[in-house]
Amino acid sequence: MTTTTLAPTAAPPITGVLASLALATLLPSLAVSSANVALPTLATAFGARFADVQWVVLAYLLATTILVVGAGRLGDLIGRRRVLMGGIALFTVASALCAVAPSLAWLIAARALQGVGAAAMLALTMALVGAALPKARAGSAMGLLGTMSAAGTALGPSLGGVLIAAFGWPAIFAANLPLGLLALVMAWRWLPADGEVRQTTSFDLPGMLWLALTLAAFALAMTQHLGLLAVAPIGLLLFIRTEARAASPLIRLERLREPALGAGLAMNTLVSAVMMATLVIGPFHLSGTLGLGAAAVGALMSIGPVVSAFSGVPAGRLVDHFGTQRMAQLGLVAMAAGCGLIGLLPASLGAIAYVGPLVIVTPGYALFQAANNTAVMDGVQAEQRGVVSGVLTLSRNLGLISGASAMAAVYAMGGLRVSFAIAVLMLALAIGLARRVR
Repeated sequence: MTTTTLAPTAAPPITGVLASLALATLLPSLAVSSANVALPTLATAFGARFADVQWVVLAYLLATTILVVGAGRLGDLIGRRRVLMGGIALFTVASALCAVAPSLAWLIAARALQGVGAAAMLALTMALVGAALPKARAGSAMGLLGTMSAAGTALGPSLGGVLIAAFGWPAIFAANLPLGLLALVMAWRWLPADGEVRQTTSFDLPGMLWLALTLAAFALAMTQHLGLLAVAPIGLLLFIRTEARAASPLIRLERLREPALGAGLAMNTLVSAVMMATLVIGPFHLSGTLGLGAAAVGALMSIGPVVSAFSGVPAGRLVDHFGTQRMAQLGLVAMAAGCGLIGLLPASLGAIAYVGPLVIVTPGYALFQAANNTAVMDGVQAEQRGVVSGVLTLSRNLGLISGASAMAAVYAMGGLRVSFAIAVLMLALAIGLARRVR
């Protein structure tokens, strides 16, 4: 089968490309954090249990995690700009469906559809960095994308709270409509055309189905029912078997054995799990141990995402100037130092003993992400950029899911010091992997 598109035109301005990719990165992050704050309101509005309302968040995260690799591969096959714009359009339409949802079931289904669009946006923004920008600007671009992701996380709860108070819960979804349309126009105007694509291979649907089963079982085991964890290895074995025999596999398994890619994905999972642990454990510690009120806890916990948002662009510039390996290691060392301080500082210091070290952890995380994302995507063949970007995003999502569940359980059983001792060990493992990669 052969698909032909228009030949690429003159290179668009770098500023326009960066702005397009930045907005496409902001929206998925904003959609997660703003919906979290609406859960109590939704439970009241639909007369539902909190366990049922949680699916408003879970459906979105599941769809994004399950489909991000497939979305990246589809972009490689039929054009990344085309798939990204389709994802933005689907995200925007699904946002409208969320805003007019007459029932909780409708809302959950619309959120899953919104997650499908978000999967394409998350997978292909990083892939387009390598295709649309000079190599010398890759670190800065990755830093900007990290800034926009952190900004969405930080902005979502406050913006969602204001919109709910002023206009009701549909407003948090309706707010995506103008932003989605703007993102679509900007992508059409500024992102380079896909060029001529000769598609001689088909999409690996069996591999996608087995990967989706594996990821769904793992994600649901971490968030809902631990018994499903037994299904994940079976799905993984069937996925590996399918990929080994496929003429055009979803993921080329031999690529995962490459030191730079394999280590980059492993480090990304470890670091994301630690970062999520700081966000999950923090509210329990500040409210339960220190007795702070909800408003104070919310204000203190917003410091980390805000610092991360301001750190992204400078971190990307450091990566461009000093290289990926040294900056990845420096970021990991900063995170380990901050996590070590959280575990060692006495509780008598109050909230500063937790929040202060976060001001070290979050810039370290921003520096590591900019360096690691740049290193993983550097040198990837053009026809593989989408799927590698999808796998990189998947590794981060799996880390976030694992950190939210496993580290919270560790805190419940062992307390703050044990939790962050384990976090330091995880970061030490990541440092060891970083030192081995050249």
